[in-house]
Amino acid sequence: MNFLTNDKLVIVGAGGMIGSNMVQTAMMLGLTPNICLYDIFEPGVHGVAEEMYHCAFPGANITWTVNPEEAFTGAKYIVSSGGAPRKEGMTREDLLKGNCKIAAEFGDNIKKYCPDVEHVVVIFNPADVTALTALIHSGLKPNQLTSLAALDSTRLQEALAQEFGVQQDKVTGAHTYGGHGEQMAVFASQVKIDGKPLADMNLSAEKWAEIKHNTIQGGSNIIKLRGRSSFQSPAYNAIKMIEAAMGGEKFTLPAGCFVKTDKYQHVMMAMPTTIDATGVHYTAPTGTAEEMAALEASYQHLCKMRDELVTLEIIPPVAEWGKMNPNL
Repeated sequence: MNFLTNDKLVIVGAGGMIGSNMVQTAMMLGLTPNICLYDIFEPGVHGVAEEMYHCAFPGANITWTVNPEEAFTGAKYIVSSGGAPRKEGMTREDLLKGNCKIAAEFGDNIKKYCPDVEHVVVIFNPADVTALTALIHSGLKPNQLTSLAALDSTRLQEALAQEFGVQQDKVTGAHTYGGHGEQMAVFASQVKIDGKPLADMNLSAEKWAEIKHNTIQGGSNIIKLRGRSSFQSPAYNAIKMIEAAMGGEKFTLPAGCFVKTDKYQHVMMAMPTTIDATGVHYTAPTGTAEEMAALEASYQHLCKMRDELVTLEIIPPVAEWGKMNPNL
């Protein structure tokens, strides 16, 4: 089997459904033979490792551990789904305190055991602030850490494809920006359906409002249908993100990244991004006045959640971030 690299990839939370799917996806895409499965739950991570051995991937060097030092030491790439999942009736924000404490410890482990890591992807909710917490604690440069936001865009893309009866990849420019939560900004002005602008497709305002609502509630809908939170789609998208950072196919769906512009500062938020072997790069989104207002509202919501973390003493005040992470 030909691999993209031989570098060590660590899957954090590997005993869970997202984690186990990430391991399998990374092996099937041939990212690296050297994958370490880490989780604090021994039977779960042990069981996933056994399943991977039973797949009999040629050339695989899959290891597992419940020891963070063993897992993180020598890691070049990390994807973490190591937080509590969302249950029915919960919003992503309901997970704020507990999962951000986990994110702080995750960042500390990176700083302690693998400061030379190349890229880290954080996908446990609320992803914007767990990723921000991890970045502050890790000491990494902002372009080295991203969070999963692409699912909102793929859900919007799917809803539009269903509405117009086209193959999903024929819908382009269907992107959401800002937060990965109830306050996300859904952009329509750049959308094309099989090359034709959405504005020319006679979509009623009521139908667009319904599609927008279904996009925002996409994760909740999966919970209702399957009785558990999404695991296959976040696993696949997260591994495609780390594949890009490893030098594979560039990842061009929106990713959550640390933003510092005249308008938006000191938050992680979804932007028009590209992830490649040099990290994540973002540009400023363009949209209608209504879309930009929705993005501003999303940004303000992210600032509020960030300030709550400061109050909880999970992260220091913004002015002191440089003491913990000189790259900020």
